[in-house]
Amino acid sequence: MPGLLSHRALSSVLGLLGLVAAFVLTTAVPARAGESVFIEVTPNSVQAGSRVNLRAGCDANNNRQAQVTSDAFGRVTLRSNNGFLTGSVTVPGNKAPGDYPVNLDCANGNTASTMLTVLNMSQPSKGPATGGGGTAASGRGTGSLLLVGGLAAVAVIAGVSARRKPGGRV
Repeated sequence: MPGLLSHRALSSVLGLLGLVAAFVLTTAVPARAGESVFIEVTPNSVQAGSRVNLRAGCDANNNRQAQVTSDAFGRVTLRSNNGFLTGSVTVPGNKAPGDYPVNLDCANGNTASTMLTVLNMSQPSKGPATGGGGTAASGRGTGSLLLVGGLAAVAVIAGVSARRKPGGRV
């Protein structure tokens, strides 16, 4: 009984698939690393007074320095590092909370931007000195309590051992 497709039809279908595959592979444009313009701020939400890391790309121009500016921290120069432009900066501790644009200016004229959110959460003061026993801030610490407790346990065990008489009950 002959198959559904003849040998000639099967070779035609396989040949057509081969031509389509060759066309797709030869006409696809390969993506090259570094061909995009971007700026990243990590973390993108930060407490005033904290440090942020900057990472950027300037197309195929990542071997040249770029400038980053923001009202959150001023001006920073990014330098080439493993195929990217990187740097870090500290947001001043007195910076008002809000969203600040971060702008990248590449040496080749390309630009990019992102946002940095500056938070100004008040830092809690020390809580009241509460607690008791070994957790109190003044007086004996946990180490002293453990030492006294250990000595008491040894004394109890020694006392019980001394009360036992040699020879046992039957």
